[in-house]
Amino acid sequence: MTYTSLSSFTAALSITGTDSFNNLPQQIFTLSPLVRTAASFGYRASTSTSGFFPVGASGDAWLSTNEALATITFDKFLPTVRGIGGFFFGTDVEGAFVPGQSITLVATDANGAHTMSVASASTSMFFGFVSASTFTSLTVEAVQPDFDFTFPTVNNLVLGSGQPSSTVPEPHTFVLVAAGVAGVLITARRRGKFMSAAPSE
Repeated sequence: MTYTSLSSFTAALSITGTDSFNNLPQQIFTLSPLVRTAASFGYRASTSTSGFFPVGASGDAWLSTNEALATITFDKFLPTVRGIGGFFFGTDVEGAFVPGQSITLVATDANGAHTMSVASASTSMFFGFVSASTFTSLTVEAVQPDFDFTFPTVNNLVLGSGQPSSTVPEPHTFVLVAAGVAGVLITARRRGKFMSAAPSE
């Protein structure tokens, strides 16, 4: 089941925990992977390239990549996770939110991969997956626009456990996006202080 409401998502699970990322050093290159916790849930966050570049406003850090074409993967969940969600959107090279961008989410559980395409993602739009089986990973990727670059960004990752309730999934409509990035010869990188920070725990 997919959810576009945080309250409906948490109501479908018996226990949830949130990682706000607020203890990450903003505007500083941070090596991947990161070993993190969301309340009682331990997990790993990694990128498909060298590392992260946390951004966001003061006191509200967002987890983002150092390279636009990189993906963010959450996995190694402890204990069993049957719900995973958060706020997924795109940011620019300076770390500012970019409206109108699309994000692709791929959640994998015992039944396979489940893809959700989020069109015109914003910092206030929640998206989550709940399954009767165990999740093994969630991958976040930014759909690149025709011009410039968009960096995949996550705020307030929420993990949950317990047998999902029999609540009927909330109604929602998602625009399916089929996008590929081919022939890209240059990778956008963040500007800022490229100091290496140790993984946070």
